[in-house]
Amino acid sequence: MRSYKHPAMKQLKDQQVRFAPVEKRLEQLNRAERLLTEIDPAKKYPYQFVCFRVTDFRSDLYPQLLIDGADLEHDLTLFIQDLAATVPAVPAEELPEPVLTLEEVSRNLKVSTKTISRWRDRGLLSRRVICGGRRKVAVRQSLLQRFLARNQEHVDKSARFSQLTEKEKMDILRRARRMASRAPDRFTEVCKRIARKLGRSPETVRYTIKNHDLAHPQDAIFPAVGGPLDDQAKQAIYGSYRRGISINAIAERFHRTRTSVYRVINEVRAKRLLETKFAYIPHPSFDDPAKASEIMAPMPDHEAYEAARVKARASVPRGLPPELATLYEVPLLSREQEAHLFRQMNYLKHQAELLRSSIDPAKARTADLDRLEALQDQILDVKERLVSANMRLVASIVKRHAGPLDNFFELLSDGNLSLLRAVEKFDFSRGNKFSTYASWAIMKNFARSIPDEKHHRDRFMTGHEEIFEARADMRSNQYEVEASAERAHVQVNRLLKHLDERERRIIQLRAGLNAESKLTLEQVGKELGITKERVRQLEARTMKKLQDLAKVERIEP
Repeated sequence: MRSYKHPAMKQLKDQQVRFAPVEKRLEQLNRAERLLTEIDPAKKYPYQFVCFRVTDFRSDLYPQLLIDGADLEHDLTLFIQDLAATVPAVPAEELPEPVLTLEEVSRNLKVSTKTISRWRDRGLLSRRVICGGRRKVAVRQSLLQRFLARNQEHVDKSARFSQLTEKEKMDILRRARRMASRAPDRFTEVCKRIARKLGRSPETVRYTIKNHDLAHPQDAIFPAVGGPLDDQAKQAIYGSYRRGISINAIAERFHRTRTSVYRVINEVRAKRLLETKFAYIPHPSFDDPAKASEIMAPMPDHEAYEAARVKARASVPRGLPPELATLYEVPLLSREQEAHLFRQMNYLKHQAELLRSSIDPAKARTADLDRLEALQDQILDVKERLVSANMRLVASIVKRHAGPLDNFFELLSDGNLSLLRAVEKFDFSRGNKFSTYASWAIMKNFARSIPDEKHHRDRFMTGHEEIFEARADMRSNQYEVEASAERAHVQVNRLLKHLDERERRIIQLRAGLNAESKLTLEQVGKELGITKERVRQLEARTMKKLQDLAKVERIEP
């Protein structure tokens, strides 16, 4: 509405605002308002005619310009608004016809003053006048009638939002209390039924009940509806959404609108994503857009590595515990492959941190959050590949440092934590091999943790070994572990047979079954040709189905 459709009309406005004296502008304002009531949208009007009617001056400019009636209405409305903003308030008696203040319009039409303000945004022209010695905003009667005739449907709709009398409010609350006693969890339905009965808008009824409950919490009609959501409720809404529950079901459960539910989900999601800062090793190439495709390309000898990975899974040494067997399923990385993956991981962190710092938590857009979440998934994928390829290094160092009294698997777990920290802090730009840096970090940690463990063991040794000998040996037998794993494998396959092909494939890809690596929601979506959100919903529904089947089959979780 604030842009002129014809530059000639904007030029006319600029000339009058800059050069015409105040008295002349007041006169032009009256003439323009009179002309506006005479325009027929279906006709065309010469610009020189318009200029003469407004200024009482015959211009030589734009002799061939014809303006459509609808466009002239639009531009003349803007002309009047802009010109009115530059003149002082005048006594209402000096205007060429009677005027009504906004309060009088509100009272006559039985609508709120806020509704009148919205009408002004839609084109209802008003003037600043002096009534009874006070400055007020008023509307000429002819312009008001013109607006009402042109916007009858909108005016009728606004009338349904008119201010309620105290009697009407009490009637709404009385009906709501009676219905709530029979349906305490059907707030939306109650509002709709009352609105139909009384010829009011459902929003009017809803706000009346909510305002009552906020003002009288001890006498609330729908206690669960009033007041803002606390953090626990917001987390519950977000958790329900993540489990695949529909927005309509969440809205009904928490007595909120769909818009409110989406807003809460976006708020919690933004808070979770933005509270995590991305620490990374900077590199000059990260700020060069031309390097992005090179950094994000597959690592060197990617196809050969994937082939070696398939071969490694088939040639895992026999007799190893399950905890160690998985270490041999991932081949080692070359120096060039490691450097590429570390550069890629830190570049993704750089991009994620730039995006995170640019997002305003209060105005976070879903597209930005989706992008940040996708970057997080990519970072985790690259990091997992680096960690998996170097876990064999941890096992070899643990073998060299573990004594006869040390728990091998506790040291292995401790070493894996050191490996994770090393992956985060390794500076790939120095050209060193990661295994050298990781070995130093792991051994440095062992140099501190192993003596501490030995001191703890010596200090708290009781000397009553017969007590320990008298206890049953609760350590697991290797054959029992393998047999249990085989039984679990059979049970899982039996459950998967009850699923359809797509559900079964989603579970296999997400859980890494059938010797496949675990895939992210986005990767599964690309493989199946559906969106990431749809994969999440199907996975949640399928897991619920598997849980129900497991209960029927009496399979222990």
